[in-house]
Amino acid sequence: MNLNPKMKWLLTRLNNKYVIAGLIFLLWILFFDQNNLLNRLSDYRNLRQMKAQKEYYAKKIATDIERTKELETDDDNLEKFAREQYLMKKPNEDVFVIVEK
Repeated sequence: MNLNPKMKWLLTRLNNKYVIAGLIFLLWILFFDQNNLLNRLSDYRNLRQMKAQKEYYAKKIATDIERTKELETDDDNLEKFAREQYLMKKPNEDVFVIVEK
């Protein structure tokens, strides 16, 4: 069998038991271990998604706190909120709900 010098060099390096053990270890860590590469990528995607959700909910909480303060301080706003959200009305009054699409 006539191999070029680069192939001979590669085969002699791959025949080393330490290189074989290292390659097996590397394959084990990348694909078969509990914390393998695929699980790490999935966890990273979940982390990014959760950070985005955290940011969204933090903004929503800030908006809700601001609205709550507004409702607690002004009776006119509280009445407006009750009419809009819970369709409350005064006696002898008709309420028409207009839904924008």
